[in-house]
Amino acid sequence: MMFADLGHFSALSIKIAFTVLVYPSLILAYMGEAAYLSRHHEDLQRSFYKAIPEAVFWPVFIVATFAAVVASQAAISATFSIISQCCALNCFPRVKIVHTSQKISGQIYIPEVNWMLMCLCLAVTIGLRDTNMMGHAYGLAVTTVMLVTTCLMAMVMIIVWKLQIFTAVAFLVFFGSMELLYISASFCKVPEGGWIPLALSLIFLTVMYVWNYGTLQKHQFDAENKVSMNRILRLGPSLGMVRVPGIGLIYTNLVTGVPAVFGHFVTNLPAFHQVLVFVCVKSVQVPYVCEKERFLISRVGRKEHSMFRCIVRYGYKNLQQENYDFENTLVSELVQFVEKEKESGLGPITEESSREFGNLDIEALGASEQTFNDPSHEENSVQSSHDIQVMKSGDEQLENSLPNEESLQILKARESGLAYILGHSHAKAKKSSSIVKQVAIDFVYAFLSRNCRGPDVVLNVPHTSLLEVGMIYYV
Repeated sequence: MMFADLGHFSALSIKIAFTVLVYPSLILAYMGEAAYLSRHHEDLQRSFYKAIPEAVFWPVFIVATFAAVVASQAAISATFSIISQCCALNCFPRVKIVHTSQKISGQIYIPEVNWMLMCLCLAVTIGLRDTNMMGHAYGLAVTTVMLVTTCLMAMVMIIVWKLQIFTAVAFLVFFGSMELLYISASFCKVPEGGWIPLALSLIFLTVMYVWNYGTLQKHQFDAENKVSMNRILRLGPSLGMVRVPGIGLIYTNLVTGVPAVFGHFVTNLPAFHQVLVFVCVKSVQVPYVCEKERFLISRVGRKEHSMFRCIVRYGYKNLQQENYDFENTLVSELVQFVEKEKESGLGPITEESSREFGNLDIEALGASEQTFNDPSHEENSVQSSHDIQVMKSGDEQLENSLPNEESLQILKARESGLAYILGHSHAKAKKSSSIVKQVAIDFVYAFLSRNCRGPDVVLNVPHTSLLEVGMIYYV
């Protein structure tokens, strides 16, 4: 219970349960076992069960078995939470995360991790076949966690709580010295099973570091190789290429600028769709995002370019697989944006003008949970994406009943079809890189990239309309 996920239990409930029930029970159990060992040294291996009176042996055995099941479930839930947070921080390959609660974001299930834990448990049990070696592995893992927790708590005292360094050092010395004694005793058992947690920790540390490094390098490459807006403006209305009928949806992680995949595509094939939409999907830590608040639309470049940016926001319960009408909804949002842009009489609303008026706070996207609301509380919702994008001019609003030519152009392009363009990047280590870096990037990171969930699966892109643009970036 000490390691139960806070997504399943509140902090107060864990404090009360540990203080009132768990801690006294542990003290009594350890004191009784120590008293028994003081008189029966020969029963060292089975002291816990030997210390139990025969009259209550089987009830205690059943309770202990259920306690082990509860403890394993808490460990599994904590593993799910840690992996989920690592994925959010780009420190672990993308996996399928299933949210099992309608209200609490911490209650999740990860099938891949669940199978991985099962395989590891079977491998350790079948491979060791010795409870003593398993105990050695468990003891080293627990004592190491205790020491790491103490070190992290000292950092929290200095960085978060702003306490004096002397107080943090005193805390670290007092508790760390005791934990170092336990670790020194556990290290003697490394050859006898203690190497298992060390090996697993090293493997997962390598995977997380390599994935985080490769992901950061990819994002840096995308940010540094964005197509210059000045270059776009100099190309003229046709962008210097043939504009074929249809709508092109270019998926990118960038919320500003024109992604490098666009420049790479038109360099090799100077033809693109009549209407271009740069789609950026963002997940926020709320259950649902209403349909009215899901889309943030702005214009990229001049009006004659017919280029837009659409930031799509999903809550963790808004399954994209259920959004079967995404294409029609997006086209409808584009048409309404163009119509309101015309009615406002303020001219084309680009990303620059939106930030100037404070309507499109791109840097703060998804940072505040209060921005979105559950569908059952739509009366408290913020302004819709249409109202966010358009500055009303009050009495100066133009009344024009004539159809918008650009709206008709978008609808006509929709009839010609949509194409989804995704960047398919491959990381390569430079020839001047060290052997370790070449192995990490060319083999480890490449293997992880091939076997993790692809962006087309995460975004639920139809394969019949998918077009991947291959790119290589050197790190």
